[in-house]
Amino acid sequence: MSDRTFTTSDFDFALPPELIAQHPAPERSASRLLDGSGAAPIDRVFRDLPALLQPGDLLVFNDTQVVKARLYGHKPPAPLARSRRSPQGAPIGLGRPGADRQPSGGKLELLVERVLPDGSVAAHMKVSKKPPPGTVLRMAGDFTATVLGRWPQADGPLFHLRLSGDAYQLMAAHGHVPLPPYIQHTDSAQDVARYQTVFARHPGAVAAPTAALHFDDALLAAIDARGVQRAFVTLHVGAGTFQPVRTENLAEHLMHRERYLVPPATAQAVAECRARGGRVVAVGTTSVRTLESWAASGQRQGDTDIFITPGFGFRVVDALVTNFHLPRSTLMMLVSALAGHDHVMALYAHAVAARYRFFSYGDAMWLTRRDGEPAR
Repeated sequence: MSDRTFTTSDFDFALPPELIAQHPAPERSASRLLDGSGAAPIDRVFRDLPALLQPGDLLVFNDTQVVKARLYGHKPPAPLARSRRSPQGAPIGLGRPGADRQPSGGKLELLVERVLPDGSVAAHMKVSKKPPPGTVLRMAGDFTATVLGRWPQADGPLFHLRLSGDAYQLMAAHGHVPLPPYIQHTDSAQDVARYQTVFARHPGAVAAPTAALHFDDALLAAIDARGVQRAFVTLHVGAGTFQPVRTENLAEHLMHRERYLVPPATAQAVAECRARGGRVVAVGTTSVRTLESWAASGQRQGDTDIFITPGFGFRVVDALVTNFHLPRSTLMMLVSALAGHDHVMALYAHAVAARYRFFSYGDAMWLTRRDGEPAR
């Protein structure tokens, strides 16, 4: 294990904007796959993945479902200022035709981060002036959202709101696909279908587990025929996944929290994989975070703020299928912890030179643990 001390700048790289994928590949498994398991990169197609797996391996997928978490609305109209009156009793200060009309409230945008156990929601709010508790927001689709305060504490970063109906039903009917900030178009029918895995089953994510977007039914059948097992975890991906690390000292970064679940069947599948000498292959960094959070805490469900950086001791994951990540992000640090910093940075340089497509709708990588030994 290296004694090198890393800073955030060590995970930076130059990316031409045109390499940021704005739309998915025509077919899920037709994306490119950069094989980084050896010393030199190999350019492949994603449907080649079964040949890189071994009979007895275990693929672990994140089966979270992206909800239409972006909601639009407006604040209530501002109350009219009480007009002054002249000494003769006539109102003054209105000054223009129509000034007695009530002004409309400002526009706002909610991004629902989490539906809480009592049915209320915690959400990011984009608005010119933050509304105080008790404010009733009028949302597009003719429902309301009442501001209860902040979350998770009184000065928390998110707003605590109660919608005037079932949160999941209202999002499904009136919400928009929460596309990442680097995708420059509004959501479309294509995004509804493709910013979602084929096995999504538990609603709650505001971002897709993007490595799993490359899998289609034909590829899953080929993986089964290879003698590779499949299992699922759930991690509801939050908007914090897109946040860059803004401190140079990694220890000063405050990691976001996400909910996870490791079902008993998956825990058993991992144990059986270990017993037969297979590899645990995480599909996506969210699966890594879930499996390693479970291993570190002993808890199969809960909230995790695990921060995986070079030097991390992996206990479960042996290999990883992952997309290309944002510069200076916690996910760049995670993949570097698994496959080695210098190796990952060289792979990214190759990907840029070879014109791979980056981020959520982009291409993928195949990585194995840098020491070649099974995680323990």
